[in-house]
Amino acid sequence: MAKAKKTAAKKSSKSTKAPAGKRRGKGGPATTDRITDLAQTVVAQAGKGTDPFVDIPIRALSNVDFNRKTRYIEMGDKSQRRNFFNFGQAKRFMQTMLVASKCKDNIERNKTSSIRGIFYQAKHSIKGTKEKTFDTQEECDPVLEDLEVALDSLREELHVYASSRGAMIGELTFVDSGDTIDATRLGSGGYAIPSIVEPSVIQFKKCNAKFVLHVEKDTVWRRFVEDRFWEKHKCILTHGNGQPPRGVRRLLHRMHNELKLPVMVLMDNDPWGYYIYSVIKQGSINLAFESGRMAVPDAKFIGVSSFDYERFGLSDDVKIDLDSNDIKRAKQIMEYPWFAGKKEWEKEIRKMAKNGFKMEVEAMASKHLSFVTEEYTPAKLKDKKSWLD
Repeated sequence: MAKAKKTAAKKSSKSTKAPAGKRRGKGGPATTDRITDLAQTVVAQAGKGTDPFVDIPIRALSNVDFNRKTRYIEMGDKSQRRNFFNFGQAKRFMQTMLVASKCKDNIERNKTSSIRGIFYQAKHSIKGTKEKTFDTQEECDPVLEDLEVALDSLREELHVYASSRGAMIGELTFVDSGDTIDATRLGSGGYAIPSIVEPSVIQFKKCNAKFVLHVEKDTVWRRFVEDRFWEKHKCILTHGNGQPPRGVRRLLHRMHNELKLPVMVLMDNDPWGYYIYSVIKQGSINLAFESGRMAVPDAKFIGVSSFDYERFGLSDDVKIDLDSNDIKRAKQIMEYPWFAGKKEWEKEIRKMAKNGFKMEVEAMASKHLSFVTEEYTPAKLKDKKSWLD
């Protein structure tokens, strides 16, 4: 057994990672070529008697930069080398090659698989042992994300999808996999936004909307739907059931850039709401390699603001006491480069700390059930000076 080697973060000179900015598009043969290139590189290394390796870009705050020109988070060039003859890395190396093989099989068969499906496709006992290739789903998911960045190929290009988590309704007609859908005629449940929303799957046809309003939670979205806010204000309503998944963020990006629709964001007045807004606007640290196709730098935070308690004469019933974790998280957020130096955000977070409480969007119901749709949100949309950028 070869001696274990220390894992180090470094810039890769001869990496199996695809060159940055060379993304080849919609997958298919281009993606299978990348997987084949990865495998052939490993085979060539073994043939030379050297320790086979793959270089995986690091998905962490230490390897992201905030591009002030594009106004979104970008992945840096630090990578972590994964060696086969390393006792601590051998299993992860095997898992990486195994998942790549299963993705290649699906692409060549023109089939798509769920993330859970990939786990079961790749899971088996290693011949001659009682060792499993994967023990849990949580062990498999990061390997798939590693492959995305190593191959510079999107999950969709690897023919992998996630469960739908988010919905849309409003003034838009579009085609989904050949079916024409009028988003004004979707009842109370709306359109379940899938994880794959690329132009090859969804094409926009007719849009009468003036803007997109994205709300944090399904419960709030349902109030807006029931009150037909989208019809009265000529907009598209979306939610991501908390932090929006890729499909929702990608769809927001597409509607903003292709349909030229402003994106307004309505979140809870707490550090988590602020963070979700920043993910929509600048992208996320973990998925920095996809920011260019998901971030909406022009998105605006219209509420709930720490100043709204006084602006709208809310009662003490809306208050939820801040705890130490809230304060700690708020300070962390202000240290992010994409928040740092923004005076209005500094005022917002200082006000929340001074208040000593946070508020949920649902708290607007303390005035009356439809206050958020009939009075609060229309007032916030008109008062552009209260928006946070």
